[in-house]
Amino acid sequence: MFVRWDSLSTDADAARRLPGYRDEARVRTFDAPEALDIRFYEVVGKSALNRVPKQSQMPFRWTINPYRGCTHACVYCLDGDTAILMGDGRTKRLAEVREGDEIYGTVRDGVDRRYGLTRVLAHWSTVKPAYRIVLEDGTEIVAGGDHRFLSDRGWKYVTGAEQGPLGRPHLTLQDELMGTGGFGSPSERSEDHGRSIAGTTVKSNARLGIVAIEPLGVDLPMYDITTGTEDFVANGVISHNCFARPTHKYLDFDAGRDFEREIVVKVNAPEVLRAELARPSWKREHVALGTNTDPYQWAESRYRLMPDIWEALREAETPCSVLTKSPLLLRDLDLMRQLAEQVGFTANLSIPTLDEKAWRATEPHTPHPRKRLEAVAELNRAGIPTGVLIAPLMPGINDAPEQVEPILEMAAEAGATSIGGIALHLRGEVRGIFFDWLRSQRPDLVPRYEELYRRGAYAPNEERQRLRHLVRRHARDPATTGRVGRLIRASSEEGGGDAEPEAPPLPRRRQTTLF
Repeated sequence: MFVRWDSLSTDADAARRLPGYRDEARVRTFDAPEALDIRFYEVVGKSALNRVPKQSQMPFRWTINPYRGCTHACVYCLDGDTAILMGDGRTKRLAEVREGDEIYGTVRDGVDRRYGLTRVLAHWSTVKPAYRIVLEDGTEIVAGGDHRFLSDRGWKYVTGAEQGPLGRPHLTLQDELMGTGGFGSPSERSEDHGRSIAGTTVKSNARLGIVAIEPLGVDLPMYDITTGTEDFVANGVISHNCFARPTHKYLDFDAGRDFEREIVVKVNAPEVLRAELARPSWKREHVALGTNTDPYQWAESRYRLMPDIWEALREAETPCSVLTKSPLLLRDLDLMRQLAEQVGFTANLSIPTLDEKAWRATEPHTPHPRKRLEAVAELNRAGIPTGVLIAPLMPGINDAPEQVEPILEMAAEAGATSIGGIALHLRGEVRGIFFDWLRSQRPDLVPRYEELYRRGAYAPNEERQRLRHLVRRHARDPATTGRVGRLIRASSEEGGGDAEPEAPPLPRRRQTTLF
């Protein structure tokens, strides 16, 4: 099974045993520019079909995920000598912090941010180009360019640009960082040892304005942690952490860079799937791909798992669908046409925006939105029902008619058979990140979003309905999309349920005949 990849690999000798897998994983690397510094772990899985939890609002119960890991993840790292404020008031070098340690982070309390105690959930290291940030009070911080600090204007990366691929909020000499102010030497006891700051508001008279940001010109060992509050106090300023990826921690990978650089490939997924679909208990229920990880991410261009997966589903007469951001799915056009004709198949491409700046800022490593629309057109010309998912729709940000209409117009020209608009969901750590971005970039919208999301991750049903009808209304306007207006579907939020944003529409299975 592993032999067929030998011609693609530059490192076919390494092996590693991953938890949950009986056999060792073969480790591969590729020479392609898109895959530099990425390792692919070829594993033999016991199953391919994944059951969706019963409590989920998804309109299907089965998925297939041949890949685990994501090359789009961010990495945030600090120098090992960075002083971390511990829960007892002392400081400890970041390199010496360990999982389970109690430290200080911050929590949102209405419009305020307050210090609070939290635990270290993960700790790891890497090597990255180093930058020095110097503050007015003399504090020096060495960090990677992708690290983020809380400024008086919200969370900002160490480096960035106003536009282009690196367009993102980044530190400048006009920014002031937020925090307690500088500590003494990391090896010294804090003067405030024994005094708790838990519950106090984040504000300081310390001089934390940035006076210099300079590259050191060398790669240095860097460290980062994941905490329960998603941040920590480092050298007296509030620092963002990287998020633990539970599936990768389960595989004994670390929670940071490994998630984007150590990609697990279930190379026997097609073979296992065939066996599962051949069981008498299989009821030919709908199977959706692309609702967790994109099956047409870059790795698929080398491993080519999807053609055999589609063939297995076709032979088992199982209706299916796919949601992706990649035109790579056009490679399997013939198979998708057969699925559509024989068992029922639909495709959807996620296109949240056509704005060049917004795309580069939010999805810099994904195919261009217009390339995705071209794929929609080609699939529909081939007789494969293909739609467009506009997600997320964010009130006051991308829900203006002049923003929605261009996507609808081009979707109509591409022959889209369906279109969905899904309201922003703010689950887990995404909530804090989004609100910090909002305070930095659109403070005028903060009160509106605090009201919309005051009860949890989902906007109120009436707001979700408004956004859904916004898409429907403009799609029905002959001046914009015409034909799509007659075909537009309700999103997966139909009926007011808190559905996942990635839910694709179910295909209608073709009825069999006797002749």
